Amino acid sequence: MGRSPLDSSPELEIKVQPRQSDPHPVGGPHPRRYHQNRHHPPPPPRSYQPYIFKKWIPWLVPTIIIVNIIFFVAAMYINNCPSHSNTCIGTSTLGRFAFQSTRENPLLGPSAKTLQAIGALEVREVVEEHEVWRLASCMWLHAGVFHVIANMLSLLFVGIRLEQEFGFVRIGLLYVISGIGGSLLSSLFVRTTISVGASGALFGLLGAMLSELLVNWTIYENKLEALLTLLLIIFINIAVGILPHVDNFAHLGGFITGFLIGFVLLIRPQFGWVNKRNFPPGHISPSSKSKYKIYQYVLLLLSLLLLIIGFIIGFIFLLRGVDGNDHCPWCHYLSCVPTPFWACEARCASSQYGNQLNLTCMHNHKSKFYILDNGNATSQIQNLCVELCG
Repeated sequence: MGRSPLDSSPELEIKVQPRQSDPHPVGGPHPRRYHQNRHHPPPPPRSYQPYIFKKWIPWLVPTIIIVNIIFFVAAMYINNCPSHSNTCIGTSTLGRFAFQSTRENPLLGPSAKTLQAIGALEVREVVEEHEVWRLASCMWLHAGVFHVIANMLSLLFVGIRLEQEFGFVRIGLLYVISGIGGSLLSSLFVRTTISVGASGALFGLLGAMLSELLVNWTIYENKLEALLTLLLIIFINIAVGILPHVDNFAHLGGFITGFLIGFVLLIRPQFGWVNKRNFPPGHISPSSKSKYKIYQYVLLLLSLLLLIIGFIIGFIFLLRGVDGNDHCPWCHYLSCVPTPFWACEARCASSQYGNQLNLTCMHNHKSKFYILDNGNATSQIQNLCVELCG
């Protein structure tokens, strides 16, 4: 039902080294050389330092965290469990904010029906009702207290550092577009359940951290250590996604989207070019250099092209009702790998004509026709799928 609540990542400390080839180190050349040649201007002041990239004051990421918490509280208010159930948790203390029973929602949150009504991602609503806005709205909703706390802690650790380095505009675009990318891939493979959570956007930030390190490789000092640490964090978070009841397709979609966007939005200019523009007037400036290296331009253009093509193809397939599981029968293992310790969520391929539903279980390949009572109800289809796969 929800996306991963286990994607917190420690903050990486990455040091930036000045270029060793800078012709004007701190303090400048020896002053006697300038006295010998009157055609040269005096050296820069000893207080001159090579340009250091601007540090931003993070305010967008804390705002996103507050908004997500407000939306969760609003969802609980709308849910109003005591008005329609006698098995709510904390009714005497929380009143209408009481949680659904753990049997219905083990994450301590609202019902699936409430989440669906206020913007959860459901493929049928997107395809048949053309409610494409659900691809974005679902990333602001969470399935329960544990879900929202885990995701917001993850955002705090990862997002603050990125906003300090690159500012609110680029990180805001990265967060939203990655979340939509995660929702898009999820909607192509998760067909019978609803999906909510900011995990796709969070994995987009992780993907962007990796591409930012690669595209700005030459300006980092502890590059190999940072790369190995980041790869370990990403591997652990992706591995968590193979557990049951976790939408790993949203993780993968968000990660791939953020990885490509990082090459576009998080590219840094060369130090030589930046220092030339900020060198004190009247002094000898470093040799002229291009703003970016050739490999940075290549990665930028290639990533932008892949990003645009991927979104266009994804939206075409989604709006045509294409089920990704029909074309990739093994892809469901990317979201859950069955083991002796747990069983994966039942997944079925479906086709519907009026109130007649044909389901095929992806695990045991059993197929059966059903008659739906109230049209195409997601919960009803999921129950039938569980019964068929069982």
